[in-house]
Amino acid sequence: MRPTAGTAKVLGRDIEDGLAVRERIGYMPEHDCLIPDMTGVGLVSYMGRVSGLDRDTAMSRSHDVLQFVGVEEERYRKVAEYSTGMKQKVKLAQAMVHDPQLYIFDEPTTGLDPRGRSEMLDLVGTIAKSPGRNVILSSHLLPDVETICKYIVILDGGHQIAAGELSQLLSGATDRLRIDVRGDRDAFARLLKDAGFDADAGPSGLHVSRKPGLEAAVFETAKSLGAEVRYMGKEIRSLEELFLELVARTEKPGA
Repeated sequence: MRPTAGTAKVLGRDIEDGLAVRERIGYMPEHDCLIPDMTGVGLVSYMGRVSGLDRDTAMSRSHDVLQFVGVEEERYRKVAEYSTGMKQKVKLAQAMVHDPQLYIFDEPTTGLDPRGRSEMLDLVGTIAKSPGRNVILSSHLLPDVETICKYIVILDGGHQIAAGELSQLLSGATDRLRIDVRGDRDAFARLLKDAGFDADAGPSGLHVSRKPGLEAAVFETAKSLGAEVRYMGKEIRSLEELFLELVARTEKPGA
């Protein structure tokens, strides 16, 4: 598709300067697009040359990044013989080989078992913490996003419904308090409900909607039950809970 109008730049480089863009970006695609008859080291080296490295540097860097991702023992085998986890690691290695400024990872944990997923997130996290390097992670697995990202953009149906610092979005997503008590949590929740508060008891403590008079009611309830209030603070929801809340809000008429 040829552009009809306008301009675009990537990290200050005109998008029509393909080599300059490829030198600065490392892309790990979601779908399997590897060349099956190439060896792991041959494929990664080839992608390094596509991204601007000379032959010797590309080969040297290929050995380094394959060792980093944990495929050094299998690097001379054909990609067609690799497991799903190894293919994912090779896709990560080819995105790294030319040491780009910006990494774009599209569903990097696709098809991985829990151990493989943990290993992949550790690798991505190491890259994200490297000085002068930035990572864009695209994923439907919100726990992965929580593990890696500091800043998030949430899309629903192709539309942005939230963006900002992850910690701020999670802490600002609710007007509920979490209360940790030593004592009968179920009885504590019942008494708060009797007093007019929306309260639930769960494994992590009591979850109560904030409203005037709550703090006083909590300590009165604790006194009546002989319970101890060990913690009371704003409830921090998971990213998945935030996403569901935002989607429900946008689906309401007039929202």
